[in-house]
Parts: sequence; C-alpha cells; structure tokens
Amino acid sequence: MIDAPVKTPCIKVCVVDPLSGLCIGCGRSLQEIGSWISMSSERRASIMAALPVRLKALRAKGVDKVPD
Repeated sequence: MIDAPVKTPCIKVCVVDPLSGLCIGCGRSLQEIGSWISMSSERRASIMAALPVRLKALRAKGVDKVPD
C-alpha cells in the first residue's frame, strides 16, 4: 500500500518573518519550503503537525499581516 503524499500547506502568502525565519502564510521555514518536494511523507506530516503552534506564535507577536 502506498501512502498518499502530504499536500503542501502553502496558501500563496509567501512572506518570511525576518526574526523567526518562518513564512507568515504557512509557518514553514525557507529550508522546509525548499526541500518539501523531496521530504518523506513522515517528515511532511511532522512539520504539518507543528504548523498550528508556529502560526499561533507568529500571530501572538502580531506577525501575521503582509506588509503594504
């Protein structure tokens, strides 16, 4: 049985917060974004599980708005 690949969490809001190094749209780091396609399903799932906490932390700091 082949596992279905974990889809990308990208929401097309690609702005990286310079302090945390995380995308304010999806919560991934540049390294994670760049290597997403070559990651195992297990690694992708692990990152996906961490994203809600990362995004919540960004929002708590007020880093959830795309600069004008």
